[in-house]
Amino acid sequence: MTLADWVSESAERIRADGVAGVTESMYELYVGMWRNVGRRLNYGRSVFDDDWDVLVVLDACRWDLMSEVTDEYEFVNATHDYSLASSSEEWLGKTFDPVDTSTVAYVTANPFSAQVLDERRFQSIDEVWRYAIDDTVRTIPADAVTDRAIETHRNQNPERIVIHYMQPHYPFVPNPMDEGLSIGSFGDDDRNSVWDRLRKGEVARDEVWAAYRSNLEYVLDNVALLLENVDGDVLITADHGNLLGEYGIYGHPDYVPIPSLKRVPWCKTTAKDTGSYTPEPRVRKENDEREELLRDLGYRS
Repeated sequence: MTLADWVSESAERIRADGVAGVTESMYELYVGMWRNVGRRLNYGRSVFDDDWDVLVVLDACRWDLMSEVTDEYEFVNATHDYSLASSSEEWLGKTFDPVDTSTVAYVTANPFSAQVLDERRFQSIDEVWRYAIDDTVRTIPADAVTDRAIETHRNQNPERIVIHYMQPHYPFVPNPMDEGLSIGSFGDDDRNSVWDRLRKGEVARDEVWAAYRSNLEYVLDNVALLLENVDGDVLITADHGNLLGEYGIYGHPDYVPIPSLKRVPWCKTTAKDTGSYTPEPRVRKENDEREELLRDLGYRS
């Protein structure tokens, strides 16, 4: 957003919302300042600098959230590193653009794949978000990603496979915390997202953290099943974290270099395909309303 755009949008917002509009515009300006810093100050580790056969990406997972569940999952530890990015779109470009991905299969619930990635550069890309969205929770359920990942691993036998879950990114499947909002307005300008509601004091931090953790446990239960049905060395990480008020910012704006946003899990383990699970067949009903889906996930205004 240019300064002229900000001035124009701010004027409209202030006319419509008065003092509240001033507050929102100043917050937007403040985040924009951080973005300007982040475009000049980049740091973080590429997943391709590590050795793995299977890469599991948990979308928007904070390292300290992950460290809370180390006693619940044997494949989770408190190790961390720093992501290349503070948002999914930024992470996809910085991660995949510089490397040869011709032997990589990518199974993803994140709809930015269509915008950022060139399918011709990969062994295969399975965009699960196109056909497996669950309208009741307005996100892509973890079991759909697990099923497609196992099937891809067994049928294609890629040299490397990347499995990108949508969780623990909101909406939180066990407790969405946005019930009653229309799908058309959810995520609009990131208003009414759980992070925006937290910023405005409409929900308590402890309540949000508990729901966020439950969503992480929900996806890790699926990762546990995955690890029993694929083979190889595994790295479990995240594309970015979330801010819950650090430096006055909430959520995960792109190009924001705050360490607590870019600090992500970095868990190494191994997997063995026991053949104990047969994936459910998935009907590929294409969902072409990608822009609406991005809004529903808080990525579009």
